[in-house]
Amino acid sequence: MNFTSSIFIALSLCSSSLLAGTINPENVPSKKQTPQQLYITPQEAYNMKLQQGEKILFIDIRTRAEVEFVGLPTITDANIPYLVNDFEDWDEKKGRFVKVPNSNFPLALKALMKQKGLTETSTIILMCRSGSRSAKAANLLDQLNFKNVYSLVEGFEGEKVKSGNNEGKRRLNGWKNANLPWSYTLDRNKMYFEE
Repeated sequence: MNFTSSIFIALSLCSSSLLAGTINPENVPSKKQTPQQLYITPQEAYNMKLQQGEKILFIDIRTRAEVEFVGLPTITDANIPYLVNDFEDWDEKKGRFVKVPNSNFPLALKALMKQKGLTETSTIILMCRSGSRSAKAANLLDQLNFKNVYSLVEGFEGEKVKSGNNEGKRRLNGWKNANLPWSYTLDRNKMYFEE
């Protein structure tokens, strides 16, 4: 390897760390905060995954129904739901089925990490719809001694607009609104199947 190649590699490694986690933890709403305070935007997550590839794990933690009907970023490694629907229980306030923690979430994540040669110190990016569930999942992984867990604070769909013509619609930020690559066509190998 020559001197120019060495400089390029060093600069690439430095720039990847600068691209990730530029969100000031003091600006993160309390429901999206995590103990590790590792927060990332969709663009930062995209750049990090492109630069580091298989060295990091990018997991969409939304339910299988959300992924099926709303789409999935094309560069995620897998969908492993943090919550699953309990079709025997109804939430009157929200007008939908109750969501309960997926007891298999940590096991499925560990199995995928082992398959990819990653460990609890490897970088993990978690993404949900708007950033709240990914924070909860990051909190759980922190308790399980995972050391480098980022929460994508804007999520896949982003946050709701509070006023104007788009009030109540998820058009404020997020993966889709950043025009990052995603698809309705799902890769079976990335989907979650209960065992």
